[in-house]
Amino acid sequence: MIDVSRLSKEYRDRKRGPFRAVDDVTFQCNPGEIVGLLGPNGAGKTTTLRMLSTAIKPTGGTATVMGRNVLTDAAAIRSSIGFLSASTGLYGRLSARETLRYFGDLFGVSRADIARRTKELADLFGMNEFLDRRCDKLSTGMKQKVNIARTVLHDPPVMIFDEPTSGLDVLTSRTIVQFIRRCREEQKTVLFSTHIMSEVEKLCDRVAIIHKGRLYFQGTVPELQEKAGGNLEDAFIDLIGEVSE
Repeated sequence: MIDVSRLSKEYRDRKRGPFRAVDDVTFQCNPGEIVGLLGPNGAGKTTTLRMLSTAIKPTGGTATVMGRNVLTDAAAIRSSIGFLSASTGLYGRLSARETLRYFGDLFGVSRADIARRTKELADLFGMNEFLDRRCDKLSTGMKQKVNIARTVLHDPPVMIFDEPTSGLDVLTSRTIVQFIRRCREEQKTVLFSTHIMSEVEKLCDRVAIIHKGRLYFQGTVPELQEKAGGNLEDAFIDLIGEVSE
């Protein structure tokens, strides 16, 4: 469902000259599978996800989502994915319900299906008590629930999440983790970035580690744990340390 081959993104900096934020990255993510994209801040994770969502264009390599090329089939890809960016905001003057209706209209979902999906997602994420409250009056956790709900309102087969639980309380994070697990049960393709190793252990079938724009590990969670005697966090830190030396 997601096939990335030698994907690169180059920027030009006036002082440093050409700079590759993503450099020759290759990995796959299949239906019914959760792949975690790991790496320190500035590693290239968000840039990679944004290229797959067609928000930005790659400067090298290829990437397809459901067999569609990110360069030539951008509109078709956008209609078949749910993309949650860490920087996405909400329209403060709209209520949560109005926000879902607005994005449902953008996705071309019928009003009847919007109403049905709004009820399903409100029940799933515990949003009923604030569904008609303006978004600028919501807490961080409430806003993130609305963000995820509007991302998946059209029930896409591919989910791309950029640090979906960052800065959230334990209960909200748990709700989102349970939702991601449910996506796998429904045979959806899930690719997400995170810094939280406990989420990786709970959710991921495979992980891909990016550092300084390059891919340095790709495999299962147990395969990564074996590198440090079973401790996932130690294995991650050891690998990043080896690369940085």
